[in-house]
Amino acid sequence: MVPSEQLTAAGSVIESVVAPQAAQVDREGALPRESIDALAGAGLLGLLSSADVGGAGGGLVDAARVVEALAGACGSTAMIALMHYSATALIEAHGDEKTRRAVAAGEHLSTLAFSEVGSRSHFWAPLSTATDVGGSRVRLDADKSWVTAAGHVDSYVWSSTPLSADGPMTVWLVPGDAAGISVRGGFDGLGLRGNASSPVTASAVEIPAAAILGDDGAGLDIALRTALPHFLVLNAAFSLGLIRSLVGEAGEHLKRTRLHHLDQALADQRHHRAAYARLLTRADEVGAFLDDTLRALETGRADATLRVLQVKSVAAEAAAEVADGVLKLCGGAAFRKELGVERRFRDALAARVMAPTTEALHDFVGRAALGLPLF
Repeated sequence: MVPSEQLTAAGSVIESVVAPQAAQVDREGALPRESIDALAGAGLLGLLSSADVGGAGGGLVDAARVVEALAGACGSTAMIALMHYSATALIEAHGDEKTRRAVAAGEHLSTLAFSEVGSRSHFWAPLSTATDVGGSRVRLDADKSWVTAAGHVDSYVWSSTPLSADGPMTVWLVPGDAAGISVRGGFDGLGLRGNASSPVTASAVEIPAAAILGDDGAGLDIALRTALPHFLVLNAAFSLGLIRSLVGEAGEHLKRTRLHHLDQALADQRHHRAAYARLLTRADEVGAFLDDTLRALETGRADATLRVLQVKSVAAEAAAEVADGVLKLCGGAAFRKELGVERRFRDALAARVMAPTTEALHDFVGRAALGLPLF
Protein backbone atom coordinates (compact mmCIF):
# COMPACT_ATOMS: atom_id res chain seq x y z
CA MET A 1 0.00 0.00 0.00
CA VAL A 2 0.96 3.64 -0.27
CA PRO A 3 3.17 4.60 2.68
CA SER A 4 1.13 6.39 5.31
CA GLU A 5 2.83 9.70 4.57
CA GLN A 6 1.86 9.37 0.89
CA LEU A 7 -1.76 8.68 1.78
CA THR A 8 -1.78 11.69 4.05
CA ALA A 9 -0.16 13.82 1.37
CA ALA A 10 -2.70 12.73 -1.24
CA GLY A 11 -5.60 13.57 1.04
CA SER A 12 -4.11 16.93 1.88
CA VAL A 13 -3.50 17.86 -1.77
CA ILE A 14 -7.02 16.82 -2.73
CA GLU A 15 -8.62 18.76 0.10
CA SER A 16 -6.54 21.91 -0.21
CA VAL A 17 -5.94 22.21 -3.96
CA VAL A 18 -7.64 19.66 -6.22
CA ALA A 19 -11.22 19.73 -4.93
CA PRO A 20 -11.51 23.52 -4.52
CA GLN A 21 -10.40 24.06 -8.13
CA ALA A 22 -12.38 21.27 -9.79
CA ALA A 23 -15.42 23.35 -10.78
CA GLN A 24 -13.26 26.13 -12.21
CA VAL A 25 -11.12 23.66 -14.16
CA ASP A 26 -14.29 22.22 -15.66
CA ARG A 27 -15.87 25.60 -16.36
CA GLU A 28 -12.80 27.09 -18.04
CA GLY A 29 -11.52 23.92 -19.68
CA ALA A 30 -8.12 24.75 -18.25
CA LEU A 31 -5.32 22.32 -17.36
CA PRO A 32 -5.25 21.96 -13.55
CA ARG A 33 -1.64 23.10 -13.31
CA GLU A 34 -1.78 23.99 -9.63
CA SER A 35 -3.15 20.54 -8.81
CA ILE A 36 -0.44 18.79 -10.84
CA ASP A 37 2.24 20.94 -9.23
CA ALA A 38 0.81 20.11 -5.79
CA LEU A 39 0.94 16.39 -6.60
CA ALA A 40 4.55 16.81 -7.67
CA GLY A 41 5.42 18.70 -4.51
CA ALA A 42 3.87 16.00 -2.38
CA GLY A 43 5.94 13.27 -4.06
CA LEU A 44 2.92 11.70 -5.74
CA LEU A 45 4.20 11.97 -9.32
CA GLY A 46 7.06 9.72 -8.21
CA LEU A 47 4.73 7.22 -6.59
CA LEU A 48 5.63 4.38 -8.98
CA SER A 49 9.30 5.28 -9.24
CA SER A 50 11.75 2.91 -7.63
CA ALA A 51 13.28 3.83 -4.29
CA ASP A 52 16.64 3.26 -5.99
CA VAL A 53 16.15 6.50 -7.94
CA GLY A 54 14.49 8.39 -5.11
CA GLY A 55 10.88 7.45 -5.75
CA ALA A 56 8.21 6.19 -3.37
CA GLY A 57 8.57 2.60 -4.60
CA GLY A 58 4.80 2.15 -4.81
CA GLY A 59 2.91 -0.35 -6.92
CA LEU A 60 -0.24 -0.56 -8.97
CA VAL A 61 -2.46 -0.91 -5.91
CA ASP A 62 -1.06 2.34 -4.57
CA ALA A 63 -1.57 4.18 -7.83
CA ALA A 64 -5.12 2.86 -8.09
CA ARG A 65 -6.03 4.27 -4.67
CA VAL A 66 -4.55 7.66 -5.52
CA VAL A 67 -6.33 7.83 -8.90
CA GLU A 68 -9.61 6.75 -7.29
CA ALA A 69 -9.34 9.51 -4.69
CA LEU A 70 -8.39 12.12 -7.29
CA ALA A 71 -11.26 11.15 -9.59
CA GLY A 72 -13.75 11.66 -6.79
CA ALA A 73 -12.64 15.29 -6.62
CA CYS A 74 -11.52 16.25 -10.15
CA GLY A 75 -11.71 13.94 -13.13
CA SER A 76 -9.29 16.00 -15.22
CA THR A 77 -6.55 15.88 -12.59
CA ALA A 78 -7.12 12.16 -12.12
CA MET A 79 -6.83 11.47 -15.86
CA ILE A 80 -3.54 13.36 -16.13
CA ALA A 81 -2.16 11.41 -13.16
CA LEU A 82 -3.46 8.15 -14.65
CA MET A 83 -1.63 8.77 -17.95
CA HIS A 84 1.52 9.81 -16.10
CA TYR A 85 1.50 6.62 -14.02
CA SER A 86 0.92 4.48 -17.13
CA ALA A 87 3.84 6.17 -18.88
CA THR A 88 5.97 5.90 -15.74
CA ALA A 89 5.52 2.13 -15.68
CA LEU A 90 7.19 1.91 -19.08
CA ILE A 91 9.84 4.49 -18.24
CA GLU A 92 10.71 2.59 -15.07
CA ALA A 93 11.10 -0.63 -17.05
CA HIS A 94 13.11 0.75 -19.98
CA GLY A 95 14.00 4.43 -19.46
CA ASP A 96 17.35 5.99 -18.69
CA GLU A 97 18.34 6.75 -15.10
CA LYS A 98 18.32 10.53 -15.54
CA THR A 99 14.68 10.54 -16.64
CA ARG A 100 13.72 8.04 -13.96
CA ARG A 101 15.27 10.25 -11.29
CA ALA A 102 13.48 13.31 -12.65
CA VAL A 103 10.15 11.46 -12.51
CA ALA A 104 10.91 10.28 -8.99
CA ALA A 105 11.65 13.84 -7.89
CA GLY A 106 8.36 15.14 -9.29
CA GLU A 107 10.23 17.18 -11.89
CA HIS A 108 9.05 15.27 -14.96
CA LEU A 109 5.47 14.73 -16.17
CA SER A 110 4.86 12.18 -18.91
CA THR A 111 1.93 10.78 -20.87
CA LEU A 112 1.07 8.13 -23.45
CA ALA A 113 0.97 9.00 -27.16
CA PHE A 114 -0.31 5.81 -28.77
CA SER A 115 -3.65 6.58 -30.48
CA GLU A 116 -3.37 7.97 -34.00
CA VAL A 117 -5.52 9.73 -36.56
CA GLY A 118 -5.13 6.94 -39.11
CA SER A 119 -5.79 3.95 -36.85
CA ARG A 120 -7.90 5.77 -34.24
CA SER A 121 -8.49 3.69 -31.10
CA HIS A 122 -6.54 0.71 -32.51
CA PHE A 123 -3.44 1.64 -30.52
CA TRP A 124 -1.76 -1.63 -31.49
CA ALA A 125 -1.52 -0.55 -35.14
CA PRO A 126 0.62 2.61 -35.35
CA LEU A 127 1.09 4.39 -38.66
CA SER A 128 3.72 6.77 -37.28
CA THR A 129 7.12 6.21 -38.80
CA ALA A 130 10.64 6.09 -37.40
CA THR A 131 13.57 6.49 -39.78
CA ASP A 132 17.29 6.06 -39.13
CA VAL A 133 18.92 9.27 -40.36
CA GLY A 134 22.46 8.35 -39.30
CA GLY A 135 24.67 9.71 -36.58
CA SER A 136 22.72 7.72 -33.98
CA ARG A 137 19.66 9.85 -34.73
CA VAL A 138 16.10 8.85 -35.56
CA ARG A 139 13.43 10.87 -37.35
CA LEU A 140 9.81 10.57 -36.23
CA ASP A 141 6.77 11.59 -38.27
CA ALA A 142 3.26 11.14 -36.91
CA ASP A 143 -0.30 12.33 -36.55
CA LYS A 144 -1.19 11.40 -32.98
CA SER A 145 -4.72 11.90 -31.69
CA TRP A 146 -6.10 12.73 -28.26
CA VAL A 147 -2.94 12.86 -26.24
CA THR A 148 -3.70 13.78 -22.62
CA ALA A 149 -1.91 16.90 -21.36
CA ALA A 150 -0.62 17.54 -24.87
CA GLY A 151 1.80 20.46 -24.86
CA HIS A 152 2.11 20.43 -21.07
CA VAL A 153 4.33 17.38 -20.47
CA ASP A 154 8.05 16.84 -20.30
CA SER A 155 7.88 13.69 -22.41
CA TYR A 156 5.65 11.47 -24.51
CA VAL A 157 5.83 7.68 -24.41
CA TRP A 158 5.45 7.39 -28.16
CA SER A 159 4.68 4.51 -30.53
CA SER A 160 5.79 4.12 -34.13
CA THR A 161 6.31 1.45 -36.71
CA PRO A 162 9.70 -0.24 -36.23
CA LEU A 163 12.93 1.12 -37.64
CA SER A 164 13.88 -2.15 -39.31
CA ALA A 165 12.88 -5.06 -37.10
CA ASP A 166 9.88 -7.30 -37.51
CA GLY A 167 6.95 -6.53 -35.26
CA PRO A 168 4.09 -4.03 -35.20
CA MET A 169 5.52 -1.33 -32.93
CA THR A 170 8.50 0.38 -31.39
CA VAL A 171 8.27 2.70 -28.39
CA TRP A 172 10.26 5.89 -27.78
CA LEU A 173 10.61 8.52 -25.09
CA VAL A 174 10.12 11.82 -26.94
CA PRO A 175 10.89 15.16 -25.23
CA GLY A 176 7.81 17.32 -24.92
CA ASP A 177 9.68 20.32 -26.33
CA ALA A 178 11.33 18.52 -29.25
CA ALA A 179 11.58 20.62 -32.40
CA GLY A 180 8.86 19.58 -34.84
CA ILE A 181 6.29 18.62 -32.18
CA SER A 182 3.09 20.64 -32.47
CA VAL A 183 -0.26 20.48 -30.70
CA ARG A 184 -3.24 21.06 -32.99
CA GLY A 185 -5.84 23.09 -31.13
CA GLY A 186 -7.21 22.95 -27.62
CA PHE A 187 -9.69 20.58 -26.02
CA ASP A 188 -13.36 21.52 -25.75
CA GLY A 189 -14.96 18.27 -24.70
CA LEU A 190 -18.16 17.18 -23.00
CA GLY A 191 -16.28 16.03 -19.91
CA LEU A 192 -12.76 15.90 -18.50
CA ARG A 193 -12.55 19.43 -19.74
CA GLY A 194 -9.22 20.20 -18.11
CA ASN A 195 -7.29 17.15 -19.31
CA ALA A 196 -5.90 19.02 -22.37
CA SER A 197 -6.40 16.07 -24.71
CA SER A 198 -5.41 17.18 -28.19
CA PRO A 199 -3.92 15.84 -31.43
CA VAL A 200 -0.14 16.02 -31.67
CA THR A 201 1.83 16.14 -34.89
CA ALA A 202 5.46 15.17 -35.32
CA SER A 203 7.10 16.60 -38.44
CA ALA A 204 10.69 15.51 -38.95
CA VAL A 205 11.29 15.25 -35.22
CA GLU A 206 14.83 14.07 -34.55
CA ILE A 207 15.66 12.25 -31.34
CA PRO A 208 18.64 10.17 -30.22
CA ALA A 209 18.46 6.50 -31.17
CA ALA A 210 19.07 5.85 -27.47
CA ALA A 211 15.60 7.25 -26.74
CA ILE A 212 14.16 3.87 -27.72
CA LEU A 213 12.31 2.11 -24.89
CA GLY A 214 13.08 -1.58 -25.22
CA ASP A 215 14.00 -3.27 -28.48
CA ASP A 216 13.03 -2.24 -31.98
CA GLY A 217 9.83 -4.03 -32.99
CA ALA A 218 9.09 -5.21 -29.45
CA GLY A 219 6.94 -2.22 -28.50
CA LEU A 220 3.59 -3.97 -28.52
CA ASP A 221 4.80 -6.71 -26.20
CA ILE A 222 6.37 -4.09 -23.94
CA ALA A 223 3.17 -2.02 -23.89
CA LEU A 224 1.03 -5.07 -23.14
CA ARG A 225 3.28 -6.03 -20.21
CA THR A 226 3.66 -2.58 -18.67
CA ALA A 227 1.64 0.40 -19.86
CA LEU A 228 -1.60 -1.38 -20.79
CA PRO A 229 -2.21 -3.16 -17.45
CA HIS A 230 -1.60 0.13 -15.63
CA PHE A 231 -3.81 2.02 -18.05
CA LEU A 232 -6.73 -0.43 -17.82
CA VAL A 233 -6.60 -0.92 -14.05
CA LEU A 234 -6.16 2.78 -13.34
CA ASN A 235 -9.03 3.61 -15.68
CA ALA A 236 -11.19 1.31 -13.57
CA ALA A 237 -9.99 3.11 -10.44
CA PHE A 238 -10.82 6.42 -12.13
CA SER A 239 -14.37 5.24 -12.85
CA LEU A 240 -14.72 3.87 -9.33
CA GLY A 241 -13.70 7.21 -7.84
CA LEU A 242 -16.40 8.95 -9.86
CA ILE A 243 -18.95 6.29 -8.91
CA ARG A 244 -18.24 6.54 -5.20
CA SER A 245 -18.35 10.33 -5.22
CA LEU A 246 -21.64 10.30 -7.13
CA VAL A 247 -23.23 7.79 -4.77
CA GLY A 248 -21.90 9.72 -1.78
CA GLU A 249 -23.42 12.96 -3.05
CA ALA A 250 -26.73 11.18 -3.69
CA GLY A 251 -26.79 9.85 -0.13
CA GLU A 252 -26.15 13.30 1.33
CA HIS A 253 -28.85 14.79 -0.89
CA LEU A 254 -31.41 12.23 0.29
CA LYS A 255 -30.59 12.91 3.93
CA ARG A 256 -30.65 16.71 3.79
CA THR A 257 -33.55 17.30 1.39
CA ARG A 258 -36.95 17.40 3.07
CA LEU A 259 -40.56 17.09 2.01
CA HIS A 260 -41.96 19.59 4.47
CA HIS A 261 -45.57 18.77 3.76
CA LEU A 262 -44.86 15.21 4.96
CA ASP A 263 -42.24 16.20 7.55
CA GLN A 264 -39.87 13.67 5.99
CA ALA A 265 -36.48 13.61 4.33
CA LEU A 266 -36.17 12.01 0.92
CA ALA A 267 -34.29 9.23 2.71
CA ASP A 268 -37.54 8.37 4.50
CA GLN A 269 -39.17 7.53 1.15
CA ARG A 270 -39.01 3.83 0.33
CA HIS A 271 -38.57 4.24 -3.42
CA HIS A 272 -35.73 6.72 -2.92
CA ARG A 273 -33.99 4.31 -0.54
CA ALA A 274 -34.39 1.43 -2.99
CA ALA A 275 -32.93 3.44 -5.87
CA TYR A 276 -30.03 4.55 -3.67
CA ALA A 277 -29.42 0.95 -2.56
CA ARG A 278 -29.15 -0.20 -6.16
CA LEU A 279 -26.57 2.49 -6.92
CA LEU A 280 -24.58 1.74 -3.76
CA THR A 281 -24.56 -1.97 -4.57
CA ARG A 282 -23.35 -1.23 -8.09
CA ALA A 283 -20.49 0.82 -6.63
CA ASP A 284 -19.52 -2.03 -4.32
CA GLU A 285 -19.64 -4.50 -7.20
CA VAL A 286 -17.14 -2.42 -9.16
CA GLY A 287 -14.95 -2.00 -6.08
CA ALA A 288 -14.93 -5.76 -5.52
CA PHE A 289 -14.07 -6.45 -9.16
CA LEU A 290 -11.19 -3.96 -9.08
CA ASP A 291 -9.87 -5.43 -5.82
CA ASP A 292 -10.07 -8.93 -7.31
CA THR A 293 -8.18 -7.77 -10.41
CA LEU A 294 -5.42 -6.30 -8.27
CA ARG A 295 -5.21 -9.51 -6.22
CA ALA A 296 -5.03 -11.57 -9.41
CA LEU A 297 -2.09 -9.49 -10.61
CA GLU A 298 -0.30 -9.54 -7.26
CA THR A 299 -0.59 -13.31 -6.88
CA GLY A 300 -0.03 -14.22 -10.53
CA ARG A 301 -3.39 -15.94 -10.80
CA ALA A 302 -4.15 -17.76 -14.05
CA ASP A 303 -7.05 -15.40 -14.79
CA ALA A 304 -5.06 -12.19 -14.22
CA THR A 305 -4.89 -11.24 -17.91
CA LEU A 306 -8.62 -11.85 -18.32
CA ARG A 307 -9.42 -9.68 -15.28
CA VAL A 308 -7.20 -6.87 -16.59
CA LEU A 309 -8.99 -6.96 -19.95
CA GLN A 310 -12.37 -6.92 -18.21
CA VAL A 311 -11.90 -4.35 -15.48
CA LYS A 312 -11.96 -1.10 -17.49
CA SER A 313 -15.15 -1.98 -19.35
CA VAL A 314 -16.85 -3.23 -16.16
CA ALA A 315 -16.08 0.03 -14.36
CA ALA A 316 -16.70 2.33 -17.34
CA GLU A 317 -20.15 0.97 -18.08
CA ALA A 318 -21.04 1.03 -14.39
CA ALA A 319 -19.91 4.66 -14.14
CA ALA A 320 -22.25 5.71 -16.94
CA GLU A 321 -25.08 3.70 -15.37
CA VAL A 322 -24.55 5.09 -11.88
CA ALA A 323 -24.13 8.67 -13.12
CA ASP A 324 -27.44 8.44 -14.93
CA GLY A 325 -29.09 6.88 -11.88
CA VAL A 326 -27.81 9.58 -9.53
CA LEU A 327 -28.97 12.32 -11.90
CA LYS A 328 -32.46 10.81 -11.87
CA LEU A 329 -32.47 10.20 -8.12
CA CYS A 330 -31.42 13.72 -7.21
CA GLY A 331 -33.65 15.32 -9.83
CA GLY A 332 -33.43 18.99 -10.75
CA ALA A 333 -30.87 19.70 -8.02
CA ALA A 334 -28.39 17.40 -9.78
CA PHE A 335 -29.05 18.96 -13.16
CA ARG A 336 -27.64 22.24 -11.88
CA LYS A 337 -23.96 22.74 -11.22
CA GLU A 338 -24.05 23.32 -7.46
CA LEU A 339 -23.84 19.66 -6.41
CA GLY A 340 -21.12 18.73 -8.88
CA VAL A 341 -23.25 15.79 -10.05
CA GLU A 342 -23.63 17.01 -13.62
CA ARG A 343 -19.84 17.55 -13.88
CA ARG A 344 -19.18 14.03 -12.67
CA PHE A 345 -21.96 12.74 -14.95
CA ARG A 346 -20.12 14.19 -17.96
CA ASP A 347 -16.72 12.93 -16.76
CA ALA A 348 -18.15 9.45 -16.22
CA LEU A 349 -18.99 9.06 -19.92
CA ALA A 350 -15.36 9.33 -21.06
CA ALA A 351 -13.94 5.95 -20.04
CA ARG A 352 -16.25 3.86 -22.20
CA VAL A 353 -15.07 5.59 -25.41
CA MET A 354 -11.40 5.91 -24.44
CA ALA A 355 -9.20 3.44 -26.27
CA PRO A 356 -9.39 0.53 -25.86
CA THR A 357 -13.14 1.16 -25.98
CA THR A 358 -15.67 -1.05 -24.23
CA GLU A 359 -16.43 -2.79 -27.53
CA ALA A 360 -12.75 -3.46 -28.25
CA LEU A 361 -12.23 -4.82 -24.75
CA HIS A 362 -15.23 -7.10 -25.06
CA ASP A 363 -13.62 -8.54 -28.21
CA PHE A 364 -10.32 -8.99 -26.36
CA VAL A 365 -12.08 -10.72 -23.48
CA GLY A 366 -13.86 -13.06 -25.86
CA ARG A 367 -10.62 -13.87 -27.63
CA ALA A 368 -8.74 -14.47 -24.38
CA ALA A 369 -11.50 -16.63 -22.90
CA LEU A 370 -11.76 -18.70 -26.08
CA GLY A 371 -8.03 -19.24 -26.41
CA LEU A 372 -7.63 -17.01 -29.47
CA PRO A 373 -4.79 -14.50 -30.03
CA LEU A 374 -5.64 -10.92 -29.08
CA PHE A 375 -4.30 -9.53 -32.37
